[in-house]
Amino acid sequence: MDTTVYGPVGPEAGHTALMGQLTARTMLPAELTEGRLSIVEHYLDPKELGAPLHRHAREDEYTVVLEGRMGVMLGEDVYEAGPGELLLKPRGQWHAFWNPGQDRARLLEIISPAGFEQFFVEIAEYYTSEREMDMERFMAACDRYALEMDLESMPELIGRFGLIPPPEMTSGSG
Repeated sequence: MDTTVYGPVGPEAGHTALMGQLTARTMLPAELTEGRLSIVEHYLDPKELGAPLHRHAREDEYTVVLEGRMGVMLGEDVYEAGPGELLLKPRGQWHAFWNPGQDRARLLEIISPAGFEQFFVEIAEYYTSEREMDMERFMAACDRYALEMDLESMPELIGRFGLIPPPEMTSGSG
């Protein structure tokens, strides 16, 4: 008999991974949904790039904006969403996301099927105390999670949408 107890997930529940400025809190892990989906909460500071252009081979992502604003590029199309709006980022589709606003954004990311939430937990370990990423380990994690990442898209996205460069781009480390 299944003895799993389900109930409210509060602000302290789950595992929180800090990756530079981006925060990812796993609110609903794969093991509670038999791998069907997971839910991750993201916080983005004003003008912060959440991720450069990338695409997932295995997962679809559905993002609900809870607070603030979210910008997203899907292929060549650019969208902005506010509280209560949903954005679909289907597997195989190149996409990037950021906070275009002046207030902190809070996003709820539904990932289907589950498993990719572990990517955030893993890569959070690759940041040094200076908030620089171990890029070799990061790219190996991308391969393990079937994630193509276009890091060269960062300067263009930052310039085009008036975003603040992450510390690793301004520290001279690459």
